Amino acid sequence: MTSLDVQVRALLADVARQAILPRFGLLADAEREEKSPGDWVTVADREAEALLEAGLRAIDPGARVIGEEACALDPSLLDDIGTGRLWLVDPLDGTNNFAAGRMPFGMIVALVEDGVVESGWLYDPVADRLCHATRDDGAFVDGVGISATGTGSALPVTTFSRYWMDAETSARLEQRAGGILELCPGMKCAAAQYPALTDGRYDAALFERVYPWDHAAGALFVQEAGGKVARLDGRPYRIDDPATGLLAAASPELWARAAAVFGS
Repeated sequence: MTSLDVQVRALLADVARQAILPRFGLLADAEREEKSPGDWVTVADREAEALLEAGLRAIDPGARVIGEEACALDPSLLDDIGTGRLWLVDPLDGTNNFAAGRMPFGMIVALVEDGVVESGWLYDPVADRLCHATRDDGAFVDGVGISATGTGSALPVTTFSRYWMDAETSARLEQRAGGILELCPGMKCAAAQYPALTDGRYDAALFERVYPWDHAAGALFVQEAGGKVARLDGRPYRIDDPATGLLAAASPELWARAAAVFGS
């Protein structure tokens, strides 16, 4: 691990110990609220984001910090996200799981330069497990290099979208796939979902909402492990592209198979 990886891991673990883990399963009703219907935020999200912002500014004073909760209050923070050096922060990914007292949940940080994701970290605070990647330098789990592997079975696709909730649409997609597709509910946590594409649990994941703090680090991690992440029409994923819909897979071949099912 580079010195930057060591610093970021230490920061994530410290913030988790202070703001997140002590509250898991113990949140009072007053410590959680809905930002919008079905989209929760907790005191842990807000406290963790403030601590991460302070820590990342200390690590790299010249970079901006853009966090999910700050953007919820001021969406204009995303207006120039493709310009300059910045940290993208999801202080508590999988908040709906966390607020309900269940796993998975995690923490996500990405370092971006002029719209290009240079490094990404996905941290599981319960397992103290860090998945990280650096552009053109590979993907790692706790410092050990990894390569993505498919399941070798039918095409298990986990979906964060309307597809798995709509039985009629699911049946039509399965028919189009010729029996090779297995639609699975999403994990509701991108910090866990992207690593699950590299260790043989799923072949592909379809995301409908594409917020940059959810996907910047995970997309880099999967691609550096040998997978593919792109829009359904094949366009490369960029954090400053506001379009919806993103398909990630454990290999370019599996991506093409899934895209043939979900594409128009």
